[in-house]
Amino acid sequence: MVSTLVYDIPVQKISGEDTSLAEFKGKVLLVVNVASKCGLTPQYEGLESLYEQYRGQGLVIAGFPANDFKSQEPGTNDEIQSFCTSNFGVKFPMFSKLTVVGAQKHPLYAALIAAQPKAVSVSAVPFAEKLKGYGIETNSEPEVLWNFEKFLLSRKGEVVKRFAPDTAPDAPELIAAIEAELAKE
Repeated sequence: MVSTLVYDIPVQKISGEDTSLAEFKGKVLLVVNVASKCGLTPQYEGLESLYEQYRGQGLVIAGFPANDFKSQEPGTNDEIQSFCTSNFGVKFPMFSKLTVVGAQKHPLYAALIAAQPKAVSVSAVPFAEKLKGYGIETNSEPEVLWNFEKFLLSRKGEVVKRFAPDTAPDAPELIAAIEAELAKE
């Protein structure tokens, strides 16, 4: 069962301690691959707002730094933590840098992608097309397209939705999906 798989996969907190997402069983999780030097980096602010607004109802945002796209997350875990705290006041849980694409993909991302192979795009122009407009070659589905792709997990650890990187944290579609999962026991 996918839920057991996601909860059982070892990850590390950004501070280096071994852990897993099992500590968030019973919570709604939004797993996001993040980066400090990306055009989407300001989403940290929106993600923190989302976390502050809904954490009392059981939402946890889990940030996983990844340096897989144009080397937009070159820092160490300490540098990333410092950047997120000082620039965006991030209080949601952050984890150690990992790989989200390709042969070295972390098992967590392999499981997330297998459970939800297609991201929902809420913009008029799909993000892959926007990237191609900048001359950037993109990964084909089901791979993660770019930084700030969002996986929504139910309280049981099931991957229920996946949103394209340019889905803003305050996008009505994302908010509705989060609220629908929070409403479930």
